[in-house]
Amino acid sequence: MDEDESLDRYGLHPVGADLDEVRGLLSAHGRRERVAQGDGDTELMKPCCVQLFNAGVLDDVLHIWRAKTASMDADLSIEVPLLCGSGPAETKAYLRSLRSPEAGAALQRLTSGEAAGDFEDFSVAGLSARYADSYAP
Repeated sequence: MDEDESLDRYGLHPVGADLDEVRGLLSAHGRRERVAQGDGDTELMKPCCVQLFNAGVLDDVLHIWRAKTASMDADLSIEVPLLCGSGPAETKAYLRSLRSPEAGAALQRLTSGEAAGDFEDFSVAGLSARYADSYAP
């Protein structure tokens, strides 16, 4: 499945079992990308992250983080605000509650992104709309 097929099949706001399929796609391509840059499809991984962002499920924050950190290409493609489908404050609280090295690294990157201005004028609805425009046919 490529980016266009994923968007055709799931749209930007998948629900239910479709979310599980998106998570599976993202995980599979993230694992491949982690083994060797270019083995995973980062062009597919990004809309998967947008789809999970739009769902706003806190448990997806680390799915998105793992995809982002799979390679340098993925890191550049998947922007930090995509971690915050439930909002920055909720995401930071969630990451703090996990108390794992992975969650700590994601929290640090999120906090650094805030300090760098990555969240100026941020809103969940605004970022969702920006991606809707970006992926519009």
